[in-house]
Amino acid sequence: MNSAEEISKILVQPGDVLMLSIIVLFIGMYINKKIRLLSENYIPPSVTGGLLCSIIVALIYKSANVEISFDLQIRDILLLVFFSTIGLSAKFKTLVTGGKALFTLTIVAFIFLIIQNATGIGIALLFDAHPALGLMAGSVSFAGGHGTAIAWGSEAEAAGIAGAGAIGIIFATFGLVAGGILGGPIGKWLISKNNLQSGSNDESQTQQTHNEETAESLQHTLAVILVLAICVEVGHLVNQLLFAEGVLIPGFLTSMFVGIIITNLADVFKVQLHSAAVDRASNLSLNIFLSMSLMSMHLWVLAGGATAVMIVLFVQMLIIALFASLIVFRAMGRDYDAAVISSGFVGLGLGATPVAIANMTAITSRFGYSVKAFLVVPLVGAFFIDILNAAVIKFYINVITKWFS
Repeated sequence: MNSAEEISKILVQPGDVLMLSIIVLFIGMYINKKIRLLSENYIPPSVTGGLLCSIIVALIYKSANVEISFDLQIRDILLLVFFSTIGLSAKFKTLVTGGKALFTLTIVAFIFLIIQNATGIGIALLFDAHPALGLMAGSVSFAGGHGTAIAWGSEAEAAGIAGAGAIGIIFATFGLVAGGILGGPIGKWLISKNNLQSGSNDESQTQQTHNEETAESLQHTLAVILVLAICVEVGHLVNQLLFAEGVLIPGFLTSMFVGIIITNLADVFKVQLHSAAVDRASNLSLNIFLSMSLMSMHLWVLAGGATAVMIVLFVQMLIIALFASLIVFRAMGRDYDAAVISSGFVGLGLGATPVAIANMTAITSRFGYSVKAFLVVPLVGAFFIDILNAAVIKFYINVITKWFS
């Protein structure tokens, strides 16, 4: 191991991070085009390029004792922009049509969280580890992501479970990668196996047309940028007001709700937001966000205990692959939308909502848009799954306290 005195540290500034993340994204696109295995299984280019960059950074650390870190302020803003675009795409008339699907996916997600934690605790007991560490190898880190892993890891360490926070971050990071790698192939397999095609309703066709457009007016582009800026700023102000009242809601969620309000008010007053510009902003912010997230991973930190980590990751990947293919796909209707949702669910259950969207984007860019998938998956991932996850985690904590303390 390198001692702290031997390591030179370099902090890459926000502007350089943005430039590098775009280069990384281009590299990912190039590699995906050259390697058929990646393109045919719809691995997001941000995952390909970002993972390659993090490997290079790790090699520099190991060979030259230089630790490269990235200032991720722009990444956090891009997350707000991305969820604002999700809000701008959520019209009330579409929400009504997706109501049943939203309820069904929420129930399915709840069941999966129970299974995911039971799996993590089972593996922990198998390795003679504290069962609370099994929660860190379950929905705390995978479905919950880095934020939940850090929060609950601190609680666990305060309760005397050493290393819980670090373990949570490790699993959350590997889950982010695994969710991006596994979701595309599952979606492709379901579509091919069941000979599915995108729906032919007008809204889907309109959306596909928008996705294929290559040019749009400066006026439309500027209008969307202005609306997105409003979503981010007003969402931030609302979040601050709620925080002052003791209500803790993720910032991206308030930005998304502002977007929902704006797009539906625009419908009432017959003001049209250019869908192609919104779609382009969504894809751009999402892919750069993921590039930044993956290229900034410190893989050398994750190397410790790699065997145990790989066992947990393999088992959890197997569980979610079976669950998405056998349960999610059937519960959501066994149609094209269900296949896309299943692909997104993998990203949701192993990584985070942006990974779920990236998986679905990779699938729909080839086979056609899915209105239902891009409506219900972000809503479940951005709001319902966090509430359900907290409840499931607390339930398991009570069980562990009762039976293993």
